[in-house]
Amino acid sequence: MTHPAPHIPLAITINGDCAVDIRFSGKPCKALSRTIIGLRTALLNEVHPGIIDIIPAYQCLTVIFNPSLWDHKTLYQLLTKTTEDFLNNPAPFTSRSRIVRIPVCYEEGFSPDIEALSEHTKLSSQEIIKRHTAQRYLVHMLGFTPGFLYLGGLDPKLYCPRKETPRTRIPAGAVGIGGEQTGIYPQATPGGWQIIGQTPLSLFQPAEPSPFIAAPLDEIEFYAIDSQQFHILSQSTKGSSP
Repeated sequence: MTHPAPHIPLAITINGDCAVDIRFSGKPCKALSRTIIGLRTALLNEVHPGIIDIIPAYQCLTVIFNPSLWDHKTLYQLLTKTTEDFLNNPAPFTSRSRIVRIPVCYEEGFSPDIEALSEHTKLSSQEIIKRHTAQRYLVHMLGFTPGFLYLGGLDPKLYCPRKETPRTRIPAGAVGIGGEQTGIYPQATPGGWQIIGQTPLSLFQPAEPSPFIAAPLDEIEFYAIDSQQFHILSQSTKGSSP
């Protein structure tokens, strides 16, 4: 896959004692995510001892380093050169992007906020499900909790504000909408998104070699299942990879 046209970074900034952010201009989109992942690949290929991790996000790349081997000034110089070289001469890189299909039960008992979403959007529950399953969503990044997928591509007709008062507990696998995004809660946590369904799959299995169900630049497709299928899949996926 050929790298897209370069985006100009806003700045390279200090992030605490042992991290630096490469911040990009531009609205989050597929091209920007590919630029960020491409730059991450270029930095990883350089193999610099003392760089502990490189974490992609919507509009930045965070480089975590060992402060006994690097200081901010030296790392800033390295990152500035690598970033400028990459953006001026974007090398082709191979993306291992996959299409990951995720079953979702949208039935009563699994979708406590679908009526609220219906009232907000003026769409029936069936139309919401139809639109939610019709899209293919790009994974821009993982964050918030381990395995939480930040997805782009939600139908604008389904945009809905987060809840004014977050719930203290959202079940693992809950599928929600928050603003212009949709996503899945990998663990049971507090949350303020509008919950419209639930998947029986486990998004985060730390004991597995690949602990996350998807990675940045993968694409997600949701498909509807009924409650019986949910319980069958829930039993069959316990203790196994999704």
